[in-house]
Amino acid sequence: MTAPHIRPARPEDGDALARIDRDTWSPLHAVTPRPQPPYDPFFDSGHRPEDFLLAEAEDGRPAGYIRLVPPTRLACNRHVRQIQGLAVADWARGRGLARALLRAAFDEAVRQGATRITLRVLGHNKPARTLYASEGFVVEGVLPGEFHLDGRYVDDVLMGRNLPAPRD
Repeated sequence: MTAPHIRPARPEDGDALARIDRDTWSPLHAVTPRPQPPYDPFFDSGHRPEDFLLAEAEDGRPAGYIRLVPPTRLACNRHVRQIQGLAVADWARGRGLARALLRAAFDEAVRQGATRITLRVLGHNKPARTLYASEGFVVEGVLPGEFHLDGRYVDDVLMGRNLPAPRD
């Protein structure tokens, strides 16, 4: 298998990424209701193309994305980036795209001057938690029963890891 091509998202990628987002919606990872028509645009003022890295399939089709943003606007934590979304199209799963997107996010965060990266994951999402742990994330906190989803209470798990120092 060749390494996936990962690039910054562009405004014209919005429809394809929205389709991936809708097609991969699951109570395993989503805290929002299943999207229903009419659909909101994928990109908006709070979800800008430059916040996303996109994985392309061999034929150039968008196959997945990761969203990487500062967790707040505060200067005192500008050294941190947070993953706020990761999705891989069903047809592209099993090819290492999620792992490649995570690693690309690490590189991008370092490029942006970050020294830490964090994320939040639902407690019952074992596949995602396993992937994150295998990439060096550790559980740094748990908000027990933070969400009521699909008839049950679900923990919000906070994970983080340090990043290597930027290379000169």
